[in-house]
Amino acid sequence: MTQSSPRIRVVTDTTAVLSQDYLRAHHVENVPQIILFGEQSLQEEYEISYADFIRRLRASPQLPKTAAPPPGLLIEAYKRQLAVADTVLSLHPSTEVSGTVRSALTAKESLPNADIRVLDTRTVGANLASMVMDAVEWAENGVSATEIMTRLQGMIPRSRTYFLVATLEYLQKGGRIGGAQALIGSVLQIKPILQLQNGRVEPLERVRTHRHAMERLKELVYEQCPRKAEAHLSIMNADEVEAAGKLAVEMASHLGLKHVPVYNVGASITTHGGPGILAVAFFV
Repeated sequence: MTQSSPRIRVVTDTTAVLSQDYLRAHHVENVPQIILFGEQSLQEEYEISYADFIRRLRASPQLPKTAAPPPGLLIEAYKRQLAVADTVLSLHPSTEVSGTVRSALTAKESLPNADIRVLDTRTVGANLASMVMDAVEWAENGVSATEIMTRLQGMIPRSRTYFLVATLEYLQKGGRIGGAQALIGSVLQIKPILQLQNGRVEPLERVRTHRHAMERLKELVYEQCPRKAEAHLSIMNADEVEAAGKLAVEMASHLGLKHVPVYNVGASITTHGGPGILAVAFFV
């Protein structure tokens, strides 16, 4: 970051699926989502690993639940960043799927004299990660906080996320199903392709087999994704590491990209989508 520019630091949360190595290297505060197994409350990544979460999820007779980070955790994160920065950018998932933005706004009210800017990115997962990484890069290169927020706002309508789930059960029981509710009752005969549209889970298309769903997922990317690194094409998965890796290699080759990153969606997203998520995310 240039010495003449105001110091800017970023706060996000574990739905941004960023690695601990990246977070440490770029001084990003990563506030944990809360995973609830019955009466037990656990901080995602910090008190329960993804491997342990998957084991517990598969063994548990009752689906876990999630809760947004309480304002207190965000206040602590803001204070740590404000100790070294003039401005904090707090970037979080869509209010349609998470209460994190509301917690962030409550935390901001507790620090009325601080320059804290909260953004509902209207997305979650890999595209949230891309927005965080862009914000960090811009800040490190001396771009003003106002300009960074303007650029991030401009990315929101260009965000695309398409995904497959093994079952709609998790989305339905977790209350995050949005317009895809209309698919319930017909799911035995179809493999739905879902999308995150304006921050909500919505149905996109219905196909007959998993193979056809995978082919259609690829077609959507090849039709819509710009063939450049700035599109931030990435793959997400929940316990589908091998399939996600193969998809990333194939898409990188087809689009002429050097690398397509693969993200593990983490416990909080898997709680609502279930094991078996396979997703593509990019910006048009």
